[in-house]
Amino acid sequence: MMMRPADVLSLFDAQMRADPPATAGARIERIGSVVRSGGSWNVVLFWDRDSRDARAMVAEQAKIVPPNGSPLEWKLYSHDGPEGLATILRDQGFVPDEPETLMAFDLELPLPDTAPRDGFEIRGVADVRGVQDFITVSSAAFAEDLSSRADTYVRLLGDPTHVLYVAYLDGRPVSCGRLQMPADRAFASMWGGGTVPVHRRRGIYRALVAFRAHMARQRGYRYITIDARETSRPILARLGFVPLSGITGWMLRA
Repeated sequence: MMMRPADVLSLFDAQMRADPPATAGARIERIGSVVRSGGSWNVVLFWDRDSRDARAMVAEQAKIVPPNGSPLEWKLYSHDGPEGLATILRDQGFVPDEPETLMAFDLELPLPDTAPRDGFEIRGVADVRGVQDFITVSSAAFAEDLSSRADTYVRLLGDPTHVLYVAYLDGRPVSCGRLQMPADRAFASMWGGGTVPVHRRRGIYRALVAFRAHMARQRGYRYITIDARETSRPILARLGFVPLSGITGWMLRA
């Protein structure tokens, strides 16, 4: 049966935004109609999308900026209301991040075989050395020092709901990505996928996507989602991922 994007998006909103699963290092907070994550990940996830006083709602959340210097993100999807919310966020000092697309793959469909050449291997991170490989690759892939995330990733070691993977080519780490598999949900999700520049265009990113999708299907999930940047969206579309909604992360810094 062909996936019905509108139905999948409605289920996603209900399971992953209105009632988000717990994540290691983060806590779920409910402030009035607003559902947000605090701790390691400071994100407004869901709210009254028919609110008649959105300006007051945003102003209230803007007062609760993380004390550790991390930004507060308001994750706005293109199907969200109320009308004019993006303008209100901008007026309150939020700044838009790079646009992304929420994409989903129905794990009841066949998965592509995308194994690169010999010498390629994907390993689940099981120790501090693996975390360091993950940080090294991620920092190179995104041209940003991400070493501050090491402590959070170390705390994830052994957590069956959040697994880190590193891809190696001839023994050297070249790509990485995370897989979140919350309990009692239809959705697994992929995060932080990236390949060091010198090893791009070799099918490594595709292989890591397919590998994580296989892992999610083995664990019994119906769908796997990803917040896709414009650079990866065409690749994912060729793999069979379907766009559900646009995403703009609006960032507010202390």
